[in-house]
Amino acid sequence: MSGAGKGELNKGQPVTNKHKVRFEPVGIEIDVDEDQTILRAAAEQGIMLMHGCKEGQCASCKSFVLEGEDIEHDRYSTFALPDYEKEEGYTLLCRAHAYEDVTIELLNYDEDMIRSGLPIQQAVAEVVSKDPVTHDMRHLVLRLIEPGEVKFFPGQYMDISVPGGAGSGGAGSGAGAVRSFSMANTSSRDGLLEFVIKVYAGGLFSRFLDSELRAGDRLELTGPFGVFTLRDSDAELVFVGGGAGMAPILSLLRSMAERGIHRKATFFYGARTRRDLCFEQELAAIAEKLPNFRYVPALSHHDPSHGDWDGEAGLITDVVKRLTGSLAGAHAYVCGPPPMVEAAIPLLETLGVPDKRVYYDKFTTTGEPSD
Repeated sequence: MSGAGKGELNKGQPVTNKHKVRFEPVGIEIDVDEDQTILRAAAEQGIMLMHGCKEGQCASCKSFVLEGEDIEHDRYSTFALPDYEKEEGYTLLCRAHAYEDVTIELLNYDEDMIRSGLPIQQAVAEVVSKDPVTHDMRHLVLRLIEPGEVKFFPGQYMDISVPGGAGSGGAGSGAGAVRSFSMANTSSRDGLLEFVIKVYAGGLFSRFLDSELRAGDRLELTGPFGVFTLRDSDAELVFVGGGAGMAPILSLLRSMAERGIHRKATFFYGARTRRDLCFEQELAAIAEKLPNFRYVPALSHHDPSHGDWDGEAGLITDVVKRLTGSLAGAHAYVCGPPPMVEAAIPLLETLGVPDKRVYYDKFTTTGEPSD
């Protein structure tokens, strides 16, 4: 189910009007074009608002309209914004277009991060390699061509345009398709960007990645986006990941190793079988550099034909519950398939992680996992 509004009806018409959007309680004001979503305009001006999917599905950017009524929405899931909430004045910033000056109350925000954003950039990059790291995940390395460097915080992601425009950014078919992928490296100072991408049968980008993309091909990127970034604190860290959720967590851990951040940290990574594990040697090396860091992989469907296993078994959320005591005051970072994220968030809050200190990226996909 979805809602649609003026943002779609005006697609073929030039839109040049700008309106003031003020965010409370932080007192930040920006100018927003009518053909931009409020979230996109904020990102372009370096304002890091909380968000997740950018497709109107996850509700991470849900906010409340304090003043102004003329707001219309691109298509969104009514699971993220039910009709009754919309009637009460709630909005999804990733789908909202302002047609007059409005004041928005942010319901989910991090005041330490909101003003520390990096304006998004357009970039062109060349494929260096796309090596398999498991049977269904690829380590894609790109070299930036123009510009030669894109600044980003470890844990952020880029939108990559799908060549040929087949499909759309996870919402069906049409031109201008983009898919979002987190960087696994910590900076682009050497001109490189690294991604860990899961291959899905019928996936808009992953199918192209697996069967057509070659070294030397060029891709268009936009970013950085995302607030899945390390906050300045001494609090204990709990990372919970699965699948390609390895990428942003690996970026954060690499950053900690580079900067010598010795906070107590545990990375719980869930996989089906041994063949679904990756970057194990590097994670072991990080544990050597960071004495307070522990990596805990767990297999939910161990297959003896893939080798012996004497590690943790079961769903990763069950392992987290079994191996942790109170996590009061900890910061938690969760990234992976939606069912894992949806199970992990309430568990972590039950274990004592403050709800505002559970940071998460939840994947949306356009295909089914490969065998």
